[in-house]
Amino acid sequence: MIKMKRKDDKKLVWIGSALGDIREFPEDVKNDIGYALDRVQKGDKPASAKPLKGFGGAGVLEIIEDYCTDTYRACYTVRFSEVIYVLHCFQKKSKKGIETAYSGVLRPPFPEIFGHPFRSTSATYSGQLRPVLN
Repeated sequence: MIKMKRKDDKKLVWIGSALGDIREFPEDVKNDIGYALDRVQKGDKPASAKPLKGFGGAGVLEIIEDYCTDTYRACYTVRFSEVIYVLHCFQKKSKKGIETAYSGVLRPPFPEIFGHPFRSTSATYSGQLRPVLN
């Protein structure tokens, strides 16, 4: 399938290992998250997206996809008007019910981005870092 990018679609930028991580997901999960991110690029909010708890408001969202007995997530920010940053993709590994084991989530680039709000993402947006482009 060929994806046609419209001129008003926002650019999708993958930060750190996010692109490599999502490539390891099952095909159905990759397709669902890919479709959701396509909707985000077009300015929509997918039904599977919700604000990421603990990061102040709706500036950072996560797409949640269940597959078999596993849950997969892709975190992204819509803080910038022209670019969607995919910050992190991971398989949820909870030791207790629905609680997310944040030791797996808070790995680069998250400590830099959320320890100092959007410092790394802001640097990327201004062209100081070289992200992986879609």
